[in-house]
Amino acid sequence: MNESENIEFKRSLSELKEAIISMVAMLNKHGGGELWFGIRNDGTAAGMDVNSKTLRDLSQAIAAHVEPKIFPRVTRRTVDGKQCILVTFHGSDPPYFAYGKCYMRVADEDRKLSVPELEQIILFKNRDALRWDSAPSEASIKDIAARRLQQFLKRAGLKWDNTVNALDKLGLIKQDVPVNAALLFFAKEPPLTLRCAVFAGSSSATIIDRHDFEGDMLTLIEEAQKYILKNIHIGMRLDGLVRVDVPEISMDAIREAVINAFCHRDYHDPDEVRIAVFTDRVEIRSPGALYGGLTIDDLQKGNISKRRNPLIAELLRRVHLVEAWGRGIPLILDNEPDALFKEVANTFIISFTRPSHKNAPEDESQHRVQKTTGKSSGKSSGKSSGKTDKRLVELLLRNPEMTIPELARKLGITTRAIEKSTAKLKRENRLRRVGPARGGHWQVLG
Repeated sequence: MNESENIEFKRSLSELKEAIISMVAMLNKHGGGELWFGIRNDGTAAGMDVNSKTLRDLSQAIAAHVEPKIFPRVTRRTVDGKQCILVTFHGSDPPYFAYGKCYMRVADEDRKLSVPELEQIILFKNRDALRWDSAPSEASIKDIAARRLQQFLKRAGLKWDNTVNALDKLGLIKQDVPVNAALLFFAKEPPLTLRCAVFAGSSSATIIDRHDFEGDMLTLIEEAQKYILKNIHIGMRLDGLVRVDVPEISMDAIREAVINAFCHRDYHDPDEVRIAVFTDRVEIRSPGALYGGLTIDDLQKGNISKRRNPLIAELLRRVHLVEAWGRGIPLILDNEPDALFKEVANTFIISFTRPSHKNAPEDESQHRVQKTTGKSSGKSSGKSSGKTDKRLVELLLRNPEMTIPELARKLGITTRAIEKSTAKLKRENRLRRVGPARGGHWQVLG
């Protein structure tokens, strides 16, 4: 046996206070656990005298010093021929306190919670009652735009009869009035503002364009994407004889980030979703920190989702903008592995690097990627070519299965430029193609 986040060993009852603190820490983290007396820290049995009075006194001590009350199971166990005590316990009413203080289990240690951390536990416990999106609004049925509601139902594959029944069908009416989420999607008056800006450099010192949009959520999701696309560089690739525009940042990743910003923002905060386009990056800023104890590391591990606004998420799912499995962040990382996530001043930010800036040569007159046409001058210095080769090799070391169009999009240049670079690396015996043109992979040789 080994100690863990939900198993604790104590040598004897002389460590009773520490043991009760561990119980509370495990209750607050996992809702239960196991506490062993008569077991050393290394998991070997030390043994102890156990009788009925011992078990009764232990039960009474737990009852006296843990709040809210729990009802653990205290039993005598034999481990390697020695008498021990096992306490198994469960609870579903956090936060729990030991000797008047609150603790949380971290690995095999018990950490005292700060006041803000304690507040988060209480808020999470009462999350259903406090959810903004499902709370009754101050509006009435007459404030709902029937035409917009009809369009939504058609897109969701649902039938229309009248406004009240439609809202009820979507779970958007409570106490005979629309809930807050209904207004975000269907209010006659614009319920939301989106604030967008383009900056002259990598800081917000100089604004070269600013635009505020007003509208419902679905409209602003589209406006945010269009604004970003209008203000980043567009490359080009050929699909047969057809030209296909290739934005320097994946639009699939941008779309997921924009939807995430509107879906999971904190609507108690009066601030707006904001789009900031800098020369070196694009940031999508959403009011409110991560919800439900999630961390940046949690996001990057995979399909983990804690929904601050489940009713809004469900409405977006009905029109196929989000999935029920929390795939938004993985989809962003699949399309833009270098995307950065951060929290600043109670704001969640997703940042995308602009390859056109990262790979821009020192002499802009020798190599230009035009903003809207995706055309290049066709001239590049040897220094610029070397930078492209180096960046291309770095990308292929991380993902040998990347295609030429994917490499072009990542580097913000044309597929023709990528083909020239890969041919040059092959001639220099630094790169080779393994397997068929489709389904094969690149091998970096040096």
